[in-house]
Amino acid sequence: MNKNRFSDAECTAIYRAIYERRDMRHFLSDPIAPEILIRLLDAAHHAPSVGFMQPWRFIRISCPDIRKAIHGLVEQERISTAQALNEREDEFMKLKVEGIMECPVVLVAALCEQRDQYIFGRRTLPEMDLASLACAIQNMWLAARAEGLGLGWVSMFEPEALKKLLNMPEDSRPFAILCLGHVEQFYEKPMLEQQHWEERKNINTLLFENTWNTPCP
Repeated sequence: MNKNRFSDAECTAIYRAIYERRDMRHFLSDPIAPEILIRLLDAAHHAPSVGFMQPWRFIRISCPDIRKAIHGLVEQERISTAQALNEREDEFMKLKVEGIMECPVVLVAALCEQRDQYIFGRRTLPEMDLASLACAIQNMWLAARAEGLGLGWVSMFEPEALKKLLNMPEDSRPFAILCLGHVEQFYEKPMLEQQHWEERKNINTLLFENTWNTPCP
């Protein structure tokens, strides 16, 4: 027996959070209790980080004017994305891709400045700071699901425009707009799958053994 293993009930709860996590786009306006928000941010801060550099920064958007400006940037990019999709433009425009004006909490997740000083784990793979930030966001996402809160990851924005709006340092980089809030219910399936935009790939097509494209037996 593995003495380090969680109990059956604890394992069930963890896997439930993983499989029932959703990228949410519909929110209620009910406020989030401050102590819960702190727990979610602390969960993000305990993510694995290459070289222990902890490159994540979170900016809470409390100013209504800044929130509206962010929404404008997202809408501008949404239209550009739709146009780039060509034959799927009309189909894409029917999708709800953000909940910035509905959710009670908007956070901008960003990479910090002066990341070049961190060599440990980044000398050959500088993208590892981005991987660390992604881990922090996923920690927050799973903790939010456990708390019964929805989180939506919005990636449609022009990074330089958002950076200028938030007065961020030159060598920092915004990576995600996170919408956090209560929801009426969680989607039964991921929204894009539910609306027939795309389906999740079969895991067997993504697993190789020893060399690229060599299927696992």
